[in-house]
Amino acid sequence: MQFEHVRLEVEDAIGTIILDRPEKANAQSPKVLEELDAAWKAADEDSRVKVIVFRTTGKNFSAGHDMTPTEQAAPRPAWQADRHYDWETRRFLHYAKTWREVPKPSIAAVQGKCIAAGLMLCWPCDLIIAADDAQFSDPVLYMGIAGVEFHGHTWEFGPRKAKELLFTGEALSADEARLLGMVNRVVPADQLTDATLALARRIARQDSFALRMAKRAVNHTLDVQGFTTAVDAVFDMHQLGHARAAVVNGGKSSVLAGLTAMKDQVKGS
Repeated sequence: MQFEHVRLEVEDAIGTIILDRPEKANAQSPKVLEELDAAWKAADEDSRVKVIVFRTTGKNFSAGHDMTPTEQAAPRPAWQADRHYDWETRRFLHYAKTWREVPKPSIAAVQGKCIAAGLMLCWPCDLIIAADDAQFSDPVLYMGIAGVEFHGHTWEFGPRKAKELLFTGEALSADEARLLGMVNRVVPADQLTDATLALARRIARQDSFALRMAKRAVNHTLDVQGFTTAVDAVFDMHQLGHARAAVVNGGKSSVLAGLTAMKDQVKGS
């Protein structure tokens, strides 16, 4: 694959996946997602890598899906429910679940705004280090859908806070996210990369197999509690939102119909 927006750097047993698209606030086009998936696979298969770090460049971690006219999140010339469902299953849901299951420990470094699908880049990681200017939000109710495709909200925020954030579309600060348990540590913005790499190096001193089993133990416990089953079920609710919005908006998808309202809300957050 010819990489344009993503690169993988390996040093001191740390594989750092870098999304470098600051001019678009690291929004996720189809090509970006394909490159990210390839980078995750490469880091997983590289025997030199014991810990994976994921970070982005620029002021903001990610503005979510790229929904400019030439970079639609799904390549559909008109509303086609089966094609749309297949696209979002294979790209959004499958990618997030696959990255979560990479057996090596992973750490996300988050700065600035992490909006909607931006959550789907950091939530699959095992740990999250946030800059003190980080903000987390999922304002997609403006699109007539209940949240992004990978529903980690209830698990990451707790049920009542998840409802509040989804109902209002408001952003959560880094400190609030840490108190809720979604973020492990909050550091000054200018120390984010160094702090994340320092933690990665500390983890890399552990035995690789022990790290793998520790990660599997925690993920398996969440799955026994219903994590993956719930994520899969809520994905179908997400698709129901798309279908319903398409009907009430005269054939236009909820993505297009709610985009202006969502952008206005994001700018004002």
